[in-house]
Amino acid sequence: MTHTLIYLLEQLARGIDCFTEWMGRIIAWLTLGMMAITCTVVVMRYFLETGSIALQESVTYMHAVVFLLGAAYTLKRGGHVRVDILYQKFSLRGQALVDALGALLFLIPVCILILIFSWDYVANSWAVSEVSKEAQGLPWVYLLKTLLLVMPATILLQGVAEIIKNLLFFFGLGGEHTGEHLEGIV
Repeated sequence: MTHTLIYLLEQLARGIDCFTEWMGRIIAWLTLGMMAITCTVVVMRYFLETGSIALQESVTYMHAVVFLLGAAYTLKRGGHVRVDILYQKFSLRGQALVDALGALLFLIPVCILILIFSWDYVANSWAVSEVSKEAQGLPWVYLLKTLLLVMPATILLQGVAEIIKNLLFFFGLGGEHTGEHLEGIV
């Protein structure tokens, strides 16, 4: 490989990582919002004897955003479940190869399948501008369902970065083994 191609691949991986990191940090703040709104709903219901369907649904929306859009951030940070009975005995280069092949053979195809199978479901929701079934609910169900397309797209993007970094590391061309930062995590 030429040095220019390696440089471009490293820059692409670094750019994707920056985007994922930025998105993950912003999304993490929604957990604070979910807590505040949940407390508000509880106080309204039990102390003020009133309620708000829209507020309750907003917690569901935020929860969906945190989990669906936080998945790529979790992948970047190595937070997904690993079955490492053999993996932990491999050298760092072996682990990098397993991670790259796992992303190529499993992560990318699953993301593509999710995109394919979710497309019509989301498109139909947009076609009718789907809203909550509750009279006072939120009118953006179609936006919520769009997360079913955004989630695999962001994971796919981060998966590309992980493949690049692991393959460059495996071939000794730079990059980093994405499992290296797991050493301090217990």
